[in-house]
Amino acid sequence: MSLTSRRRVRPRLAAALGVLALAVVLAGCGTGGPGRARYLGLPEQSSDKAAYIGDLWVGAWIACLAVGAVVWGLMIWAFTRYRRSAKNQIPRQTTYNMPLEVMYTIVPFLIIGALFYYTLNTQNRVLAAENDQDVTIDVVGQKWSWTFNYLDESGEPIAYDNGTIENTPTFLVPVNQKIKFNLNSPDVIHSFWVPSFYFKLDVIPGRTNSFEVTPNREGTFAGKCAELCGTYHSAMLFNLKVVSQAEYDAYLADLVAQGKTGRADGFRGGVATPTVPAGHGEEEATQEGAR
Repeated sequence: MSLTSRRRVRPRLAAALGVLALAVVLAGCGTGGPGRARYLGLPEQSSDKAAYIGDLWVGAWIACLAVGAVVWGLMIWAFTRYRRSAKNQIPRQTTYNMPLEVMYTIVPFLIIGALFYYTLNTQNRVLAAENDQDVTIDVVGQKWSWTFNYLDESGEPIAYDNGTIENTPTFLVPVNQKIKFNLNSPDVIHSFWVPSFYFKLDVIPGRTNSFEVTPNREGTFAGKCAELCGTYHSAMLFNLKVVSQAEYDAYLADLVAQGKTGRADGFRGGVATPTVPAGHGEEEATQEGAR
């Protein structure tokens, strides 16, 4: 093959490899499985605040692709325009181009600033709390499962449900009702994550983290701990089932009938840990939960 033929083949080969790489990437965003093409790999939304995260996710990808297109375009133009000719000539060398160097410095800061603004704006929307919830649930992440305490309008416990290492629990919440989740831990740091909510929040000993969300689609959605919390971190799974109000009321009545009344601050080996007495400071609560 002549030198001229090789030069013609190389751009075509590079273009073919680029198309193949793009096809492989897009294959991970198919219409089947947990990811959806229109959400660029994210699962179907199941909460009112998921749209905020979804818009940020898609917008960030658009920005990345736009920057990538400019960079790749400049690279391909440079490769093509200034490739060595048969006479082995090299392009004119330019040093200390101050306007160009200033642009290289300012543009990245502008991009980072724009991404920071939209990220902060989305965070504020997602974490906004109006305290007008219809249901309040105190979630306890303990080694190595989850406990849900269902509270009434006055904050008094109605019933609880819990999981164990051996049995992945399924918890129920009502659809189209604003729910406030209060997250606590008696031992180590965990993270409460329901992927279809597009949201996760740390569960920290001695501190209560809260968020409000309205599940807007019935179904069973996987949840898990998103923090590497220890030996049996992989067992900290749960299912969150979004049901009608009638089914939710029947679920609470069934918990009461089973004797799961009052409040539980976590389970270890199937035995409930005692509630931290009122008035204990954060340090005392942390020490008591660590025993």
